[in-house]
Amino acid sequence: MPSVKLKHHSPPPDTITSSSDSVRLLSRETLRISASLASPPDDDLPLLSPPSPDSQFLHSTLRLICCEEIDGRRFKYVAETDGSSGGFKKNSVRSISLQSPQTPFDVCQEVGSFLRSYVVPEGFPGSVNESYVPYMTWRALKHFFGGAMGVFTTQTLLNSVGASRNSSASAAVAINWILKDGAGRVGKMLFARQGKKFDYDLKQLRFAGDLLMELGAGVELATAAVPHLFLPLACAANVVKNVAAVTSTSTRTPIYKAFAKGENIGDVTAKGECVGNIADLMGTGFSILISKRNPSLVTTFGLLSCGYLMSSYQEVRSVVLHTLNRARFTVAVESFLKTGRVPSLQEGNIQEKIFTFPWVDDRPVMLGARFKDAFQDPSTYLAVKPFFDKERYMVTYSPAKGKVYALLKHQANSDDILKAAFHAHVLLHFMNQSKDGIPKLVEQSDPAFAPMEYELESRIAESCEMVSTSYGIFKSRAAEQGWRMSESLLNPGRARLCHVNEGE
Repeated sequence: MPSVKLKHHSPPPDTITSSSDSVRLLSRETLRISASLASPPDDDLPLLSPPSPDSQFLHSTLRLICCEEIDGRRFKYVAETDGSSGGFKKNSVRSISLQSPQTPFDVCQEVGSFLRSYVVPEGFPGSVNESYVPYMTWRALKHFFGGAMGVFTTQTLLNSVGASRNSSASAAVAINWILKDGAGRVGKMLFARQGKKFDYDLKQLRFAGDLLMELGAGVELATAAVPHLFLPLACAANVVKNVAAVTSTSTRTPIYKAFAKGENIGDVTAKGECVGNIADLMGTGFSILISKRNPSLVTTFGLLSCGYLMSSYQEVRSVVLHTLNRARFTVAVESFLKTGRVPSLQEGNIQEKIFTFPWVDDRPVMLGARFKDAFQDPSTYLAVKPFFDKERYMVTYSPAKGKVYALLKHQANSDDILKAAFHAHVLLHFMNQSKDGIPKLVEQSDPAFAPMEYELESRIAESCEMVSTSYGIFKSRAAEQGWRMSESLLNPGRARLCHVNEGE
C-alpha cells in the first residue's frame, strides 16, 4: 500500500529495513492469533460447522468443559464464566452440537436406522450368525403368503356360519375382522422394538405383558356395552393383546433356558407348552360349565382376572435366573454393602422387584447417563473429575433429583461398566446415610439441602476408597454364589465422554 510521509526528511536505510521487518512480523502474528481464535481451545476437537449462535461468545465468557458422543453424534459442553469471581455461573452449562446440517442422505440413513431397529437385533450383523438373514427372508415370505391366505379363510368362515356370499353385511363384517387382526399385528411389530429389554428385564416385561393381556380382555368385554364402537374397541384390544403375546413369546425361551441343564431346551420347551395347553383346555371346560348358570359378567371377569394375575406374579417370582440384571444387581450390591455377603441365587431372585416397568426412568442409579442430566453446575464437574482421572467412568450425585449418575468414558469396556455400576450403588449408599442424618424439619423445608453439596466431594472420596478395596471381593463372592455378570444386562446408556482429560 502507498506510504504516507509524516516527516520532511527520510529516515536512515537501516530504520526502513527494521520497520519493514516489524510490519511483516506484526502481520504474521495477527494472522496466527486470528486463526487461534477461530479454532476451539482443544486442538483435537473438530470445528463447529455450521457456526453456532453461541460461537461468538466461545472465547469471551464461555469455557469448554468436555465433549460427549452418543450414537455417532458429538456434543461440546461449555459453561459461562463469572468475571467477578473467576469461577462459573450456576446452571450455565449448555451443549453445542458438532454435527453439520443434515443432508437428505443423512435423513435417509436415520430413517434406515429407525426401520432396522424394528427388524434386526441390536448389534446386527455382528450379534447373529450368517444363517439369520436367509432364515428371516424365507420366514417373511411365508408370513406374506399366510397373511394373504387369511383374508380368504376369514370370508369363508363367515359364510359358513350363515352369511350370504353376496351380502354387503358379510363383506363389512369380514373387513372389520381383518382390520382388527391387522391392528393387532401392527401393535406386535411396534412393541418388538423393545429389543434387548426382553433379555435383561424379562420378569418385569413378562408380568407387564400379562397385565396388558387382562386389559385387552376387559376392552373386548366392553364391546358388549357399546356395540356401535366395536371396530375401534376391538382394534385397541387386539393391539394390546398382541403386544402381550410378543412379550410372552420373547421371554419364554430365556425362562425355559434357565430350567434346562443340558442340551434339552427343545424338550423342556415342548413339555412346558403342553402343560400350558392342557391347563388352557381345562379352563375352557370350566368356563363352559359356569356360563350355563348365567353368572354376572363383571364379577366373573374380576375373579378370573385376579386369579390370572396372582398366578402370573408367582410364576415369574419362581424363576431363578443366574444373570445379574439391574434389579438383581441392586439387590446383590445392597446386601453386600449392608452385610458383607452376596445373596444366593434363590435369595436374589426372590428379592427382585417385579412391579417395575423397564421403560420408566425413575430408578435412583442412571448408568451411562448424559452429561447434561448429571451436571448442571460446571464447578461440580470440575471438583469431581480429578477423582476419576485414572478410571474410565465417573459418578456423581444430584441432590435436587436424588439420583446417582454414572458417566462412561469412550474407552470403557465391560469390566469398567460393571465397576461404574458398583461404584454408583456405593455412592448412593453413602448419600442415603448422609440424608438420614438430616433433621426431618430441614429436609421438608428444602429437599436440596446444602449439606448434600458440600459433602459430595468427601462422599465421593470415601466411595472411591471403598470401591478400590471391595469391588474385587464383590466379584469373587458373586461368582462363588453362581452369579454371572455382564454389562449388557445392566442396560447402560449409549452416551460416552470423549476427550474428557483435554477439556480444560
